[in-house]
Amino acid sequence: MFSVTVRDHIMVAHSFRGEVFGPAQRLHGATFLVDATFRRAELDADNLVVDIGLASAELAGVLGGLNYRNLDDDPEFAGVNTSTEFLAKVIADRLADRVAAGALGEGARGLASLAVVLHESHVAWASYERTL
Repeated sequence: MFSVTVRDHIMVAHSFRGEVFGPAQRLHGATFLVDATFRRAELDADNLVVDIGLASAELAGVLGGLNYRNLDDDPEFAGVNTSTEFLAKVIADRLADRVAAGALGEGARGLASLAVVLHESHVAWASYERTL
């Protein structure tokens, strides 16, 4: 399996509900380093997994909708604990929608899967992987 990973970051504010979250129940900020990995079994006609420039631009576009926002104020996330794991899935699903729409080029239609990793720090991260 071949893969290409592109990286960006986001800064958000949010809070959590539930005793399990301790002090994170209060409004706090989070900065995530975001890796999006695209995978396929065979390279496309240009010997690429995906166009890195397009993948980078589409990741930036997805993250732009979340960056510098208080997720607690977003109606889409009302009543939802926007955990690192949850946000990894949101980002992966939004990227998958862009792949399906052709935003990463025709060659990207041959992608098999996509994984998104959100690094909370140098010692903790969470990920979500899905087929395309």
